[in-house]
Amino acid sequence: MTMKNMGTVALILLGVVIIIFFGMRSMHAFRKFNGHRPPPPGKVETDVELIREWMTVPFVSRMYHIPEKAIFDALDISPFSNHEKSLQDINQEYFPDKDGFVQDLVKTTILANQTPPN
Repeated sequence: MTMKNMGTVALILLGVVIIIFFGMRSMHAFRKFNGHRPPPPGKVETDVELIREWMTVPFVSRMYHIPEKAIFDALDISPFSNHEKSLQDINQEYFPDKDGFVQDLVKTTILANQTPPN
């Protein structure tokens, strides 16, 4: 093989590796969210049993129309470094010996801050 052919083969292999890498990341992201989306604007969710570990505090906040600050205050953590983390990630970082603690505390906080139905 000539040097030109070897360079072409190397570039093709590099392209395949990049495609596989980003394809795997996309598959992981789609699997993580499993088709869940926040409710449409105007609809307020009230069933806290729908809260999952993959959700972030901002996502839960929008879904239940509760201020993010109320949730972060209940968790007693800073919103700045934890804004993008899932409830599971927060649980593993701050409460590693209490499995499901963050999810349960968020549910309790949501229930305490919801306005009663008319």
